[in-house]
Amino acid sequence: MANRWGGITIDCANPTRLALFWSAILDTPVTAEHGDDPGWATVGSRCDGRPRLTFQRVTEPKVGKVRIHLDVEVDDIDAGRRQVENLGGRWTGEWHDYDEGVVMVMRDPEDHEFCLVQCFH
Repeated sequence: MANRWGGITIDCANPTRLALFWSAILDTPVTAEHGDDPGWATVGSRCDGRPRLTFQRVTEPKVGKVRIHLDVEVDDIDAGRRQVENLGGRWTGEWHDYDEGVVMVMRDPEDHEFCLVQCFH
């Protein structure tokens, strides 16, 4: 039996807002995998060969640091930061230099942490 990673579901207050944010960041369309249910929104598809992101409405507010986060590879870390900020996200101020590249810790519009990663080739 072959197991594959199919996607990640993220709890949030506004699934549509986060789906539109991540759709723009990942250049991947919002899909209607859950029909017109306003409690759910999905970026990508089960059938496109890449993991999808699904956003699920929850009533509890985010408290503390998320214990899992996404890494988004970018060609230009500064352009990536500008895109995130223009879409309603923000930079935390945290920056890491590594031999293989740089990492900026970002937050989406609901404060979920993620990293922009620019690799040196």
